Amino acid sequence: MDTATAEWTDGSGTGRRDGRRRPAAWCAALLFAGVSVVVGCRAADTDGVTPVPQLLAFLPWLLVPTAAGLLFTLRARWWTGAVWGVALLGLLAWFIEPYGKTGEPTGPPVAGLRVLTSNVEFGRGTGSLIDAVRREKPDLVFVQECEYTCDAALKRELADAYPHRRAVAGGGSEGSVLLSRFPLEAAEGVPGTMGMPGAVADVDGHAVRLQLAHPMPPLPGQEDLWRRELGRLRAAAAADPDTPTVLAGDFNASQDHAAFRRILDTGLRDATRLDGADRTPTWPARTAPAFGVQIDHVLVSEEFTARRARFLDLADTDHRALVVDLTLHARR
Repeated sequence: MDTATAEWTDGSGTGRRDGRRRPAAWCAALLFAGVSVVVGCRAADTDGVTPVPQLLAFLPWLLVPTAAGLLFTLRARWWTGAVWGVALLGLLAWFIEPYGKTGEPTGPPVAGLRVLTSNVEFGRGTGSLIDAVRREKPDLVFVQECEYTCDAALKRELADAYPHRRAVAGGGSEGSVLLSRFPLEAAEGVPGTMGMPGAVADVDGHAVRLQLAHPMPPLPGQEDLWRRELGRLRAAAAADPDTPTVLAGDFNASQDHAAFRRILDTGLRDATRLDGADRTPTWPARTAPAFGVQIDHVLVSEEFTARRARFLDLADTDHRALVVDLTLHARR
């Protein structure tokens, strides 16, 4: 036996244990490093570049690799790493808390309305959406990825119940439709790669701004376009703070994206948070609610309260529809 071998096997086997612990420490370090990049961007209020925007959408799920890393640190007896992991858990817990303003309007209620928003995935979920609309009887319907055949079906099946509409015609994911029981006045929508029409509704004698949201997703190499289109939605939200506003649709963003939080910073509130249903996954529908992220939202100005937020599982689309009952209050 040579000297090196003797040192390795000598005594209590310390060298052998160190050899087993080192891989565990490396695994923990790699997991913590990856999570730290994403959490660091969240703390710095930036969405970064691919893969950070995509991972930010699933920020609560980063608890899983962080917990796994902590188990590795215990196996390796790497106490510095354990502190690192505990710090990451604390930051994740802090950021998982709901973001944005809450509060009740001070004025009396003046009108009630039900809002439904649905991405029908290139029109495939149109039939299921029509059934849901007839069942839920919303006053306003925001439809994304409503291509030509979807648009025609909505006109044919729902025109009597929803005589007022605003639409951006388009194929594939580009078409969008806004249906209303209330009279609509034309308003400039938000320019984007996909249609984002706008309108002003006469809700029992009260003007309410309506804006459909469907910015581009943060695809690799297109993060700047995604940020730019969310920025246009923010500008639209801030353009008329004196008029009650409903901004609804598929935002392709969650509260963990800085670009989405800037929309909330204009004073809009997420209706699902007002009703205690924030972070309920809406996409991908095939794994929700067990796994997913809430990227479909109904945002409202401070004149609204929200209740009975429901998430509908529609056939043939990768998004769950969101229905919420709103009450409009007068300003004092």
